Amino acid sequence: MTARVTAYFSIGMALNSEGSYEDVFEQLTDGLSWSSGWAQSWSPPTKSAIFQARSRLGHEPVRELFRRVARPLADADTPGSWLAGRRLVALDGTCLDLPDTPANAEHFGRPGSSRGEKSAFPQARLVALAECGTHAVFDAAIGPCRTSERELTHDLFDTLEPGMLLLADRGLYGFDMWTRATATGADLLWRVKSTLSPRHLETLDDGSWLAQIIPTSGKNRQQ
Repeated sequence: MTARVTAYFSIGMALNSEGSYEDVFEQLTDGLSWSSGWAQSWSPPTKSAIFQARSRLGHEPVRELFRRVARPLADADTPGSWLAGRRLVALDGTCLDLPDTPANAEHFGRPGSSRGEKSAFPQARLVALAECGTHAVFDAAIGPCRTSERELTHDLFDTLEPGMLLLADRGLYGFDMWTRATATGADLLWRVKSTLSPRHLETLDDGSWLAQIIPTSGKNRQQ
């Protein structure tokens, strides 16, 4: 269980999340043997050996591998990927159940349930940037379940670039979030809460209109 093999195994677990350690490793070794021209072979390790190998590897190599290779995949002809010459991307969040271990419970926490109890499993909050046409996730942030989506989103804006059109739901909108996202050069198409009262500036020929938004808190509010 070298670091390289363990990294492949971690990817395999994501691709076959319902499979056991043994199932994933059996599929992995077939691929590794093929990639070596059948010059090498691997004997299945024990569950304990796999667990220890994952502990040695840690999360950092897998995270850095993701940052190096994850990117939008659509070309000019990919359906659902473009609007007015802009690459359609979306930002959204979800929560993921994690193995019920003391370490996961301590770091990620357990959300409360409707009966005032704690969830059966620890949960991680995930916020991801994905390309709409291919569903390719090209950036993501993960934190404890008590961390808000808005807080995690701050780590993702640097991935945006001119030529992208970012879709987001109403829970993300805020003056600071909007201005930070527009500073990347990307265009934004976000829903907003009904309580937002933008100032009408001009009605355009197509029936849409230009508006001015202002901060509602902080030192520069109402400016």
